[in-house]
Amino acid sequence: MSPIESTRLDYLRHGEPVGGSRFRGNGVDDPLSERGWQQMRVSTAAIDGWQRVVSSPMRRCVEFARWLATERGLPLEVQPDLREVGFGTWEGAEREQLREHRAAEYDAFYRDPVHNRPAGAEPLALFGARVAAVFDHLVKKYPGEHLLVVCHAGVIRGTFGHVTQSPPVNWYRTEVDNAAITRFVHDRRGAHLVAHNWRPSL
Repeated sequence: MSPIESTRLDYLRHGEPVGGSRFRGNGVDDPLSERGWQQMRVSTAAIDGWQRVVSSPMRRCVEFARWLATERGLPLEVQPDLREVGFGTWEGAEREQLREHRAAEYDAFYRDPVHNRPAGAEPLALFGARVAAVFDHLVKKYPGEHLLVVCHAGVIRGTFGHVTQSPPVNWYRTEVDNAAITRFVHDRRGAHLVAHNWRPSL
């Protein structure tokens, strides 16, 4: 790689899964809904130039990633450490039910997700370390390439934190929409954020 080349990493959150709005960590593996498939097709249609696809192993990511890689003739790499954060006892819980019946816990989680984790949830520091390691691995392994990384809101928040050096307590102040792209660039200055929550075809 020449000194002026840069590695671009487009982190794409999966589209809407079946089952409505609920907490889906690494313990709930719902596939995409038809609307979710359409959201992801629309978001990726306007971008050319990706040289490979990297994906979480969870169905709401990898099934689309496999389809897109086949459509465009790109290599696909599945990274187990791109799976979503574990939500413990909140896995599969409907958001409206938590807001209504466990409002104090719900609000406390969003104010401070580090110290107010659901029982059995993956610690954010450990989660952040594993998604940061994936980012660092990708920029080292594929210097100068343009990658599409199909993953989850939590993975994007954790990588955002890694790149911007934002502490985990702030991560849930970042909105990440279904099928939106966050673009990071790694060059001779290091890693930096270029775009966030971007829907290029809308």
